[in-house]
Amino acid sequence: MKTLYDVQQLLKKFDIYVYVGKRMWDIEVMALELDHLHKAKLITHDEFLKAKMVLTHEHRVEEKKQK
Repeated sequence: MKTLYDVQQLLKKFDIYVYVGKRMWDIEVMALELDHLHKAKLITHDEFLKAKMVLTHEHRVEEKKQK
C-alpha cells in the first residue's frame, strides 16, 4: 500500500466511499474509517499501519499546499 488510491481501494472492499469535497477532509475521514475497521478487527494491524502512514503523508502534503 503506497498511495491514497490504494487506501481508497481498501476502504472500497468494505463499501466505504469517502468524498467530502476537500482533499484534506477526505483524508481525515478515511483515517477515521480505518480506525473503525481496525477496532472491529476487519483489517490486519499491518494493513492498518501501512494505510495510516499513507494518509499521514498525504495529509502533510496537503498542509504544505495550503501554506
